[in-house]
Formats: sequence, structure tokens, C-alpha cells
Amino acid sequence: MREIIVAGNWKMNTLPWEGVELARSLALSNKGHVSPLIVLCPPATHLFLIKSALRDTSVVVASQNIHWEHSGAFTGEISADMLLSIGISWAIIGHSERRQYFGETDQTVNQRTKRAIEAGIRPIVCIGETLAERDSGQTFSVLERQIDVGLKDVHVTGYGGVVIAYEPVWAIGTGRTASPEQAQEAHAFIRAEIGRHFGHEIAAKTVIQYGGSVNEINAASLMVCPDVDGALVGGASLTLAKFNTIIESARNKRIKPLPI
Repeated sequence: MREIIVAGNWKMNTLPWEGVELARSLALSNKGHVSPLIVLCPPATHLFLIKSALRDTSVVVASQNIHWEHSGAFTGEISADMLLSIGISWAIIGHSERRQYFGETDQTVNQRTKRAIEAGIRPIVCIGETLAERDSGQTFSVLERQIDVGLKDVHVTGYGGVVIAYEPVWAIGTGRTASPEQAQEAHAFIRAEIGRHFGHEIAAKTVIQYGGSVNEINAASLMVCPDVDGALVGGASLTLAKFNTIIESARNKRIKPLPI
């Protein structure tokens, strides 16, 4: 049985005290539930405060980024040691906005992912195609390349296992969402690629989230897909009621063990 993981990526939103209030409300409203695993990814300025506020809850706190070096002249970056020093053991890697605006590549995703695993930090590795790539029929070749390069020499089962987030770039922040059929097709392909690289047993256990304008309206139809194991949520995670509706959709999901 695979985990179901719903992560809220707050991006560059909220001030620290707003984030703490939202995080506490979220934890309280989901108290007593063991599934799905809820992960919050606030701005770096919030990490220590929110981690402290959620100390006695099951909600996990993650960084939105992690660097591959231990320290050095890397202005604006954050190291694994810095994260571990405040109790953060999860990180998003290779989000499409990092790729689009800050020059992230498959190679740097690989470096960050290897460093995270080495340090005992569980990575959520983001992959996905642009609209131009989808329209030109390159979706699968792009996903194949991102897995080939991004997960090269990565110990995918280390520290709970690498989580993959499929985020079609054309559906992020646009209001457009992949249909359940499109999402399932991409997720099934990704799982097959994981199996090709790391074996079918690992592929069957790998969590693959969907992340492309997930909201309280479309979440239920996406969660029905057999290879969709939760969601990486953007804007909707900033509103408690919307995020809880998405979490409830994931909570209602039942995954059957896949044949190995």
C-alpha cells in the first residue's frame, strides 16, 4: 500500500504570524487522522516558527528548496545542515517555478536530490512538461529525460523514499488542470519509468503526487486515478477550507496494492 501525501506549497506568500495561524488551524482541523500525510512548505522565514507550532502534531514541515553544498558563497540558498538544525527533514526540489525563473536544470535537481538523501531529508522531486512540449507531443520524452537525469545515481528508497510530483507546467497558476485521464496517463508513465530504472517493487511503492492547479473542485476526480497518490497544492493551500476539502478528497482515496 502506498502512502497518500498532500503537500501545500505556500510559495512566496503569508507573513510568519499568518503562516503560524494557518498551520495551527490546519493541524487542529485534521487532528486524529493518520491519512493523508499532510506536508506544509512555507517560505524559509517561517520554517522554524511553524515547525515549533506543529511540534505535537502529525503535520510535516518542508523547505521549498535545498542546496547541494554544505556551505559556501551561494547567496539566497539554504543548506541541508541549516534545515536539519531546525528539525526540517523534507524539501521540494526542482519546482517548475525554480526551473523557469531561477535556472534550475535536471542536473541541479539531481545534485540537490542526492544531497537531500545523503543528509536524511526526504525530497519531493518535481517534473513536468510545458504547454509547447505537450502540444508538440513531447510529454513522455520530457518526463523520461527528467527522470533519467534528475534521479541518476539517486538512492530512491533512502529515508522513506523519493516522492515525485508531476506538475504539468501549463496547468500551474493558469487555472487549467490536466483531466483525470491526462493525469493518470502521465502518472502511469512515470511509474513505469521508475520501474525501468529501479525495479517494479520500488515503482509500486513510489508516491507520485499530482500538482497543477489542484483545487477543492477538481481534487476528488484526480484522486480517483489509481496512480495519483495525493497532491502538491499551490494557491488553494493558503485557504483553510479549500485545503481541507482537498485533504478530505485524498483521505477518501483507497489504493489497492499494485501487482509486482
